[in-house]
Amino acid sequence: MGRTAVALAACGVLTATGLAWSGAQTVQGAFHTSDALDGAPRSTGAAENILLIGLDSRKDRNGNDLPPDVLAQLHAGDGQEGGYNTNTLILVHVPADGKNIVAFSIPRDDYVPVVGIDGYDHAKIKEAYGLKKAQAEQQLVDSGVTDQATLESRSRDAGRAETLQTVRALTGVPIDRFAEVSLVGFYDITKALGGVQVCLNHAVSDSYSGAHFAAGVHTLNAAQALAFVRQRHGLDNGDLDRTHRQQAFLLSVTHALASSGVFGDLTKLAGLVSVAQRDVTLSSGWNIVDYAHRIGDISGQSTRFTTLPVLRYDTVDGQDVNIIDSAAIKTQVQTAFGIIPPAPTSASPRPSTGVQSSTPTSTTTGDDPPPDQGPPVTTSSGGVPCVD
Repeated sequence: MGRTAVALAACGVLTATGLAWSGAQTVQGAFHTSDALDGAPRSTGAAENILLIGLDSRKDRNGNDLPPDVLAQLHAGDGQEGGYNTNTLILVHVPADGKNIVAFSIPRDDYVPVVGIDGYDHAKIKEAYGLKKAQAEQQLVDSGVTDQATLESRSRDAGRAETLQTVRALTGVPIDRFAEVSLVGFYDITKALGGVQVCLNHAVSDSYSGAHFAAGVHTLNAAQALAFVRQRHGLDNGDLDRTHRQQAFLLSVTHALASSGVFGDLTKLAGLVSVAQRDVTLSSGWNIVDYAHRIGDISGQSTRFTTLPVLRYDTVDGQDVNIIDSAAIKTQVQTAFGIIPPAPTSASPRPSTGVQSSTPTSTTTGDDPPPDQGPPVTTSSGGVPCVD
């Protein structure tokens, strides 16, 4: 079961449940699934690419507002914030041998092309889900659909499909599976785990997220953990530093599952399973129980998280965005995933062309260095990587 837990670095917090119930297909059958990947291109070999989606929504699965007491615990406003932004997007590559797993966090404000969204040809990547969902929901209403649960389910699937398509276009790689967890799902999973250890290089205090921590190692409860992964104010590189928090948290959860005896505690395990079945959506056809057993039987696994680079920060139509080099990102991801061979020599990033339809108002000068995405966050012997 310890080896099974290591596999969770590939699947994220959202699949950290039910894996100890060997052959318990009732666990698998109770997960909510989505057909958003139907008809999409897939990998041709044994390697697989998995997109982890963190949805910054204050709604439940049926589109209802979360109860006020839950919102208070989330420290996330009155329920009207966030919309359906995908504030966390992590593309994970599990190679054919399952050993050296690599993952890329996609900064949420990357300004990218989108297709199939009325009135938009570019948007922040985090907005693709919500924009498409709103359009699809209105079309369903216009066609006579009135059931709230149906509207929510079908329009969310449209949002997922748009996000998957947008990430494929950005990276140039197929996506074989995805898993989606909401803000409340993240909170509930952390609560069911009984807390997660994190490590900070520096003390932080941020009233926006509620993150108030001294430097060093901390065991965070669910509300504190949510503040930890949501903080961007007060960090040198804002959102880019926040991605490191998310990466370190995933590795810490993996370590906690492997070392804390969760799989021997039926009460705690049942809580994890219940949360995941309520708050997690998996791509259809993904038998997460069988998958975890297969990946978990592989020894010597490691995971390396990297944040995709940003050329500069600009303003488009009054919004702060990240300007990126699409060609360089495709090369970086496809090289790391083994699709193309490494270049013999490193080349300077090429200027970004055709990145946006609106003219950005630059907030940097030509002499400013690109924003620092920081060093990779990797599996550590202690299981709890330290981040800024």
